[in-house]
Amino acid sequence: MERNLLVIGATGQTGGHTAELLLQRGHRVRALVRRIDERAQRLAGLGAELVEGDVQDLDSLAEAMRGIDALYFTYPILPGLMDATANVALAAEENGVQAIVNMSQVSPRRDSASSAARQHWVAERVLERFPAAVTRIRPTFFAQWLINMWDGSGELRFPFADGRHAPIAASDQARVIAAILEDPAPHAGRIYPLYGPVELNHYEIAERMSQALGRQVTYVPIDLDAFAAILKKRGTSPHMIQHLLAVAVDYRNGIFAGTNDLVKKIGGTDPLDVESFVAQNRAFYDSHTT
Repeated sequence: MERNLLVIGATGQTGGHTAELLLQRGHRVRALVRRIDERAQRLAGLGAELVEGDVQDLDSLAEAMRGIDALYFTYPILPGLMDATANVALAAEENGVQAIVNMSQVSPRRDSASSAARQHWVAERVLERFPAAVTRIRPTFFAQWLINMWDGSGELRFPFADGRHAPIAASDQARVIAAILEDPAPHAGRIYPLYGPVELNHYEIAERMSQALGRQVTYVPIDLDAFAAILKKRGTSPHMIQHLLAVAVDYRNGIFAGTNDLVKKIGGTDPLDVESFVAQNRAFYDSHTT
């Protein structure tokens, strides 16, 4: 059945894949974007309706939600999550939206050392009060981390000791999100932790990247201060740095570990493993090597 669906964050990692999947499946997709850029124009070319707006602007949100059956809401790790969540919930209620799929984190807790994780915990409590169906997605570290933090040197310099997680690709998360938007009722009130297929430490991740690329990738454990210095040099915001330093401690303590079959069960396909993800993005690694 064709549905009217809104994707907030439609030019982001999970939002872009979700919008494309929904369009391929014949749904009417409205993409809320901050500006009409190249990524937005690409979605428009695939059939998406573009709406310029901002989750911090209640009126633009309300306009974007007119006639919408269900929506996907994701927010970057930036200040403002609480206002954005309240605006989304209010605008959705005013417009009779039947379901919200919310991107959270694997580690939201009231007592988290991460400001962002604490805000996600509160945001989840706010959305619990939404009168229609809400499903929360809690992914572990994205496989895209292996691209976003790649410096071309062949070294993965992280403060994760020998902690473990199962990297999950944004495209696999999108399959879960799209399936829920198509049929929200069975998922109402559920919290879904999402993982890739194999739990690994970063020594093992580096080995698998080496196999996929045919050249040496090495994991170099570092301390928190060295990691903070790397992030500052990259121009990372203080909010994100505070979050990632807290995440590193959680990671060492096993908060990001685990696997399950939810990607296959809900999304319908087996999730990508590290080797497959790296192979799919071979062109990036080949062009970003020092």
